Amino acid sequence: MSMFQSSIAALAVICLGSPVFAASMVKVTEGGEGGGPMTLSLDQSAIKAGETTFLVHNDAMSEEHEMVLVKLKSADQKIAVDTAKGRVNEKKLNSIGEVSELKPGADGELNAKLAPGSYVLLCNIKGHYQAGMHAMLTVTK
Repeated sequence: MSMFQSSIAALAVICLGSPVFAASMVKVTEGGEGGGPMTLSLDQSAIKAGETTFLVHNDAMSEEHEMVLVKLKSADQKIAVDTAKGRVNEKKLNSIGEVSELKPGADGELNAKLAPGSYVLLCNIKGHYQAGMHAMLTVTK
């Protein structure tokens, strides 16, 4: 092996051995059937800022769900529900993205770069938010 080849091999080992900061991963499980309580749970309630992947699973037997990610102005920000429509007005919120129309048993994924702050994940299908489909997420530095 030439000196050039051994230098390249040594460089490759150094690069491969360096720590790589992986994106945070949050598992989201949605559940509940129409007319009953509904849930949206996270496998962790606090993560570090940066690239984040949300793996969303609809655990319901017959109900379609969605997951909307919203950055709040503060941890105690009130979210108003339009009672006539039975939904949150997303236009009045800072929506980061969503996984929509998840059929029963289906999985979805959302990737987002999150800044420090408070977030809420919610299902905004008619009546689902009021039935309990929301969870808080804190993002730290």
